Amino acid sequence: MIIPMAKPGTSTENLTGEWKAYMPVVNGDKCIKCGICQNYCPEGIMGEIKKIPEIDYEYCKGCSVCANECPVKCIEMKRVEED
Repeated sequence: MIIPMAKPGTSTENLTGEWKAYMPVVNGDKCIKCGICQNYCPEGIMGEIKKIPEIDYEYCKGCSVCANECPVKCIEMKRVEED
């Protein structure tokens, strides 16, 4: 059986948040609002640039790019708990 792949740029049509094993959690007190995480997020789901990130977990795939790029390390990757 062949499973069709989603076309590029269709993540807003497909909820991809269930893919992740880890999720980014932002420490707002430590965040300097530099916008680096928002600029590097491959899905563009980190909220408005120059504000504390508001992550849309329905689309976050848990890739950890935001946590890796954060200069003050205010984003921690936490294991997703299964229900």
